[in-house]
Amino acid sequence: MLASRLLRYFAAATASLHIGHVNAIDMDPDDHNSVKAAASTVAHGLMSYYHGNESGQPVGWLPSPYYWWLAGAMFGEMVEYWYYTGDDTYNDLVIKGLQAQVGDNQDYEPLNVTKQLGNDDQDFWAYAVLSAAELKFPDPPQGQPSWLALAQAVFNRQISRWDAQTCGGGLRWQVFSFNTGYNYKNSVSNGGFFQLAARLYRYTGNQTYYDWAEKMYDWMESSPLLTKDFHVYDGTTTDNNCTDADRHEWSYNVGMMIAGSAFIYNHTQDEKWLNRLNGFIDVSDIFFPYNGVNTGGPVLVEVACEIISTCNNDQPSFKGYLARWMALAAQLVPQTADRILPKLHSSAIGAAAQCSGGTDGVTCGRLYNQTQWDGKYGVGEQMSSLAVIMTLLIDTQAPPVTANTGGTSVGNPAAGTKNNDPTNPYANMPITTGDRAGAGILTAIMLALTVGGAVFMAS
Repeated sequence: MLASRLLRYFAAATASLHIGHVNAIDMDPDDHNSVKAAASTVAHGLMSYYHGNESGQPVGWLPSPYYWWLAGAMFGEMVEYWYYTGDDTYNDLVIKGLQAQVGDNQDYEPLNVTKQLGNDDQDFWAYAVLSAAELKFPDPPQGQPSWLALAQAVFNRQISRWDAQTCGGGLRWQVFSFNTGYNYKNSVSNGGFFQLAARLYRYTGNQTYYDWAEKMYDWMESSPLLTKDFHVYDGTTTDNNCTDADRHEWSYNVGMMIAGSAFIYNHTQDEKWLNRLNGFIDVSDIFFPYNGVNTGGPVLVEVACEIISTCNNDQPSFKGYLARWMALAAQLVPQTADRILPKLHSSAIGAAAQCSGGTDGVTCGRLYNQTQWDGKYGVGEQMSSLAVIMTLLIDTQAPPVTANTGGTSVGNPAAGTKNNDPTNPYANMPITTGDRAGAGILTAIMLALTVGGAVFMAS
């Protein structure tokens, strides 16, 4: 079946070669200045979709047809753009966008999205602010919640939703029971929480975050979501107590597991996590199925939809997250670099060549195996191309910091628990950079307050 899909894919690619301009981004992948110039061009195209800085437009939102979560993911990528390139052109927009959507309780549950909120949606906003803390992005203005505290708030909200009453644990996709998808436990929500907990553990050194990361990993491994040979399936349903899975494999799902495992191994040097990391890297090969034209190696493909041209508005961004997290793994765990960076190098060549369309001649498409624009365009296409191109700069920067290695973002272990409520016994907990004490107590209390281990809380 895959062979027939590939034949159709190449036929479609060949048929589309007449589309677009011939002036693709001119990038020398081995010249950092050239790569930064290419990244600048793609970033400009990406941010042209965002109108939150214009009068009368909502701050922190992308226009229809894009969903709320994708704006958070975009801001997170722009934090990394600043980190890789030093270009602060968009920093003010990013800071304002990230702060505009925190919600009344500063936990990324704003009222304007509450009725459609997914745990995975929150995760991408949490990743953005956690990257801001890890990469020492400029702090928000005084009086606004810190980057670290916002990520901790999302973590605390999600542990309150741990659902032990169905399937033995895990998180549901949707937060509220009236939403379609509430009966679905998917890898992007559960793997998303795993990565969030892993990163908070490395940054703060707080054992509680590790315990939750391991608890989530163990649950995923016991469920149909994660196989013994490290394949990560899309999701499973509570309708049959999670006895089987939708076996679609999306690039960002294995990417989440790569990143989470890399963060934990970097901090613990526990061989268990290195073995898991290597297993997920092996599985990621399925997203590099063939070489591109003039790329000198395999290129990144969203195989579940790109080959058969069924990607929706979200899915073109997925492979960009895999690229970002693979590069991060190579940085955090250098012994994996030889297995990761060559594939990203050839993919970046293909991505730059594909940015040759639109009225500007540098709009990015999806098909990195061909040198001319495929006629596709959008936020996801720009994000993935930018992400892949920026991986060529991974060796120019130091790894993400922690509270002990230069991190300055001030945390709050009670964030997300409405700790401004005077009846909350943790309202006056000390706030520190690392939050090495307190979060374990908080978690124990929250678990004690749950009914059967699961509470579904509204803002």
